[in-house]
Amino acid sequence: MPVLVITGTGTEIGKTVVTAAVAATALAGGRSVAVLKAAQTGVGPEEAGDAREVARLAGAVTAAEVARYPEPLAPGTAARRAGRAPVRPAEVAEAADKLATEHDLVLVEGAGGLLVRFDADGGTLADVAALLGAPVLLVTAAGLGTLNTTELTARELRSRGLDLPGVVIGSWPGAPDLAARCNLADLPEVSGAPLLGAVPAGAGALPPAAFRSAAPGWLAPRLDGTWDAAAFGAREAP
Repeated sequence: MPVLVITGTGTEIGKTVVTAAVAATALAGGRSVAVLKAAQTGVGPEEAGDAREVARLAGAVTAAEVARYPEPLAPGTAARRAGRAPVRPAEVAEAADKLATEHDLVLVEGAGGLLVRFDADGGTLADVAALLGAPVLLVTAAGLGTLNTTELTARELRSRGLDLPGVVIGSWPGAPDLAARCNLADLPEVSGAPLLGAVPAGAGALPPAAFRSAAPGWLAPRLDGTWDAAAFGAREAP
């Protein structure tokens, strides 16, 4: 898959760290990687955004953005309040296509969840994936409440004819509670897709060298890693 779109069930669930883990694992396998942030919000002109954070953690990736807005809001709202042009799905798809001619893998990271609006016309990351014909990796939370948002997102992807190759838990706690441990079995059931990884909580705070070394162990072979869902589930099961 030359382009992989990465979305989440909401904000602050680990999309950027999962994107960095996918990038680091692909780089370790000898592939060239670009990371495209569709719409970066909540950062100033000179501040590092999510794409640069991926590059910091993962290594030699090409980091790119389509647009950025200063306030930490949905992209369409942030663009309107800043008096700037919104990002359009076609622009994101065009940028990803161009990067795909120069890299083995392009990771397109969204903002918030799948249906967060980019513009007043209701354009979303789902529209970007459709334009690209790209699969969409879903990053979820580990604990209580994640089943509903995961199932809703998976249903929306399928209703649009988009491919959901799997689900990655964005922040697996060091001491998981009963809900998180039960969700290892329930997340594949409600999403209709396999678990493709679990990134440990706090992984983004690791030194970059340690992050790059560990990343393949957090992701399944479908994402070029070595993580074993069955073994992980047996170890963490209630």
